[in-house]
Amino acid sequence: MIKRQLQAHISSLLKQFPAVAILGPRQVGKTTLAKQLAAGRKDTVIYLDMEKPADRNRLADAYSYLQSQQGKTVIIDEVQLMPELFQVLRPLIDEYRKPGRFILLGSASPSLVKGVSETLAGRIAYTELTPVATTELPKNISYNSHWFRGGFPEPLLAKTDAAAQQWMQAFIRSYVERDLENLFGVN
Repeated sequence: MIKRQLQAHISSLLKQFPAVAILGPRQVGKTTLAKQLAAGRKDTVIYLDMEKPADRNRLADAYSYLQSQQGKTVIIDEVQLMPELFQVLRPLIDEYRKPGRFILLGSASPSLVKGVSETLAGRIAYTELTPVATTELPKNISYNSHWFRGGFPEPLLAKTDAAAQQWMQAFIRSYVERDLENLFGVN
């Protein structure tokens, strides 16, 4: 696991804001980081992934479900898949304005940021998690490896160059086939 420089900064934001959004590309470690941050909290943590049908079903009546989780930290992953949640979060936060109540993870799409900033202004702080920087490299990973494997944690930590290459090829293919189509309507 790679310790991210933003961890301390996000931890301080969680002490001030009711909601903190960690935005960034897929597979940079947003979920891992959020779970690490949540593990250090005193309250119970609920993790919801909007790509899982069971978790989406829990939020069929999002207001009631999230209200019943008051006093807990709720991580909502892939939040951009349910933008209607932002309108639900505003009154929940206003009714119980506890710092670190919600950690929202997702892509930094312009529509997501615009929707959240309009609805949750003054209630949310944003951070962007980028791929691993050279200043974050563990001692056992060289700059050379970073250069050839990139900054995504999975290929960076792969045991072999071949495994890193396979991961990067699969990632690029799925990114082109899925994310570009969703973002720009390109197929």
